[in-house]
Amino acid sequence: MARAESNFDSTVAPAAPSRPVGQDEAQLRSRKSLTRIALIGNPNSGKSSLFNQLTGLNQKVGNFPGVTVDRKTGTSQLTPQHRAEIIDLPGTYSLYPKSLDEKVITDLLYDKESAQYPDFVVVTVDASNLRRSLLLFTQLADLGLPTVLALNMTDVAEQHGVHIDIAQLQYELGVPIIPMNARKGIGIAALKIVIAQQLGAPTVDFYSPAEELLPMIRQIRYYFNLHNDYLALHYAHQFRQISFLSADDRQYIQELTQQYGFEPTPQQAQETIARYARINDILLNTVSVTRTERQEPYSNRLDRVLTHKVWGYLIFFGILFLMFQAVFAWASYPMDLIDQGVAWINGLIQTNFSGPLIDLLTEGVLAGLGGVLIFIPQIALLFAFIAVLEETGYMARVTFMMDRIMRKFGLNGKSIVPLISGVACAVPAIMSARTIENWKDRMITIFVTPLMSCSARIPVYTVLIAFVVPAEPVLGIFNLQGFALMGLYLLGFVTAIVSALLLKLILKTKERSYFIMEFPVYRWPRWKNVGLTIMEKVKAFVFQAGKVIVAISVILWVLASYGPGNALEQVEAKTRVAAVRQQLSPEETNLRVAAGRLENSYAGVFGRTLEPAIRPLGFDWKIGIALITSFAAREVFVGTISTIYSVGQDADMRTVQQKLAAEKDENGQPFFTPARAFSLLVFYVFAMQCMSTLAVVYRETKGWRWPLAQLLYMTALAYGSSLLVYQVFK
Repeated sequence: MARAESNFDSTVAPAAPSRPVGQDEAQLRSRKSLTRIALIGNPNSGKSSLFNQLTGLNQKVGNFPGVTVDRKTGTSQLTPQHRAEIIDLPGTYSLYPKSLDEKVITDLLYDKESAQYPDFVVVTVDASNLRRSLLLFTQLADLGLPTVLALNMTDVAEQHGVHIDIAQLQYELGVPIIPMNARKGIGIAALKIVIAQQLGAPTVDFYSPAEELLPMIRQIRYYFNLHNDYLALHYAHQFRQISFLSADDRQYIQELTQQYGFEPTPQQAQETIARYARINDILLNTVSVTRTERQEPYSNRLDRVLTHKVWGYLIFFGILFLMFQAVFAWASYPMDLIDQGVAWINGLIQTNFSGPLIDLLTEGVLAGLGGVLIFIPQIALLFAFIAVLEETGYMARVTFMMDRIMRKFGLNGKSIVPLISGVACAVPAIMSARTIENWKDRMITIFVTPLMSCSARIPVYTVLIAFVVPAEPVLGIFNLQGFALMGLYLLGFVTAIVSALLLKLILKTKERSYFIMEFPVYRWPRWKNVGLTIMEKVKAFVFQAGKVIVAISVILWVLASYGPGNALEQVEAKTRVAAVRQQLSPEETNLRVAAGRLENSYAGVFGRTLEPAIRPLGFDWKIGIALITSFAAREVFVGTISTIYSVGQDADMRTVQQKLAAEKDENGQPFFTPARAFSLLVFYVFAMQCMSTLAVVYRETKGWRWPLAQLLYMTALAYGSSLLVYQVFK
């Protein structure tokens, strides 16, 4: 039915106070140079593919104001004269939000005065499942938003014998319709031409509120100066969740809803039923099925294997093993090249220049930058695998299989990928948790992922296990040291699961955690989309977390390179005099100077200050220095103890172990006893000794609350466990 002009009749509504409207944001919008277009659609409707086709590499990731939900935007050259800003909104089935991601959609679309308000929206719908997809479209159309319908996956609909009368559907819906295949780029040019035009609001209404609700609706509409009744109805439904409303605004709507006895839940149910009845009528006039599927779809036959109770899990863990090998083993080659490249640049600079600023540049800034760049191969490989799994449709099956198991511990089916990936490196693993839509599940996953033993811990484990666990065979083919290493990994995994369960009980949120998964059909991945995903994730890490990593690296360098007063100069002079007296080689002299300077640096001072606190764990000030310096990266621990015990960096592991065995305590007894070694091992299983991980948690949660809570929790857990182990075994 045709939409009537919405001129508000003041005689219909009782007198109500009007709310003053600010003009600053509206004026800001009027001055903006780009048309703002919002992409919105159901999950798996091809919205992300369309966004990638429109924007290419011109993308950036920020966050919506006031929330920790990503805001993905990009620019698109629609015509030679017309550019537009494209906003990729989270996938949703309805304008009644059930999650934090969906809530940002209503916040954006309900506030017409906001500087972020879109000029119009492009709704992506699945042509092979129009009935489901059109529910969201009809809600948007009734809001009066200028709209274009992107009829995606027309090829899939044709394969199923579904024929859509585009002209008739366009007449029934009252908006321009562009048939397309977003994955292959078909229809993109036509869509750009249409959205470059000045479009009006849809010309068809799909739902009218009940007559008894109109007095309440009109009062809300007048008070907030809204442009139609349906938007006012949504204010009544969702005033508690709309973030831009003030406390007085919410109080006003609450009093009205109580006065008129408004019940949101039954009203939403009635609206949904009415909308589907209207959609059914439209589809009867516009859609025909030319043939009936006689054979079971290929996807269903494949799912019988890939989601099988036994084979499904075996296949999944086989894929995980391949992904783990790629992130852990294959990435080592480019990582070594990056490491060697940074070392070569450092050596080149140090050979030709000298001075404090050069030391700061090479040992602080470039070392920190190397700590950022070296993670790029792991991040790229991990997200290449994840993007391929998502593009093919397999990731949906994985989350379905794992959800029942993981949910018992407060996690999500999608949590399994970050947890397993955390065995390689927590940095890309935490970034991969972005695929978890539910805020609570995502935060719990991010919080516990660093408890998985990453590859950076391996040097620490290797040195200490080899020191205290004999290399004896077990059952003829297994090694006792291998069992010890596996035990440390299992300890981290079990602790992560238990911590997730505890956090599930502690963390309170109004967002309900439920699992609804639609299986997309299997498709070959679009490599362009895979490449764009890799570029986006790498860029986000380098420019967001990288800034924090470099800053902390510089701070740690300053602490380890400078000391109070002239303490470092004095200790260096004394060490060199003693070295001459003992006729030491230049290499040995330099090692002793380095150890002496480190001991008397600010880091050494902090180590001695820390000693009373860590002595109950069996540690001394030397281990305290290693704990501080290994905050840059856990594997730095081995290099630090090599320096502090005057063992060369290029010494083999046996030499390190012999030197540790020769270290004596104040009573002349061996310092590194099995009790101390196991205490240190347990400490490193649990401790958050990685600034890169803290930086990426800050990046993913958009604040310091979660990384600081993580640091405190894991430090307390490490301290308590280490204390228990030492006191029991000493």
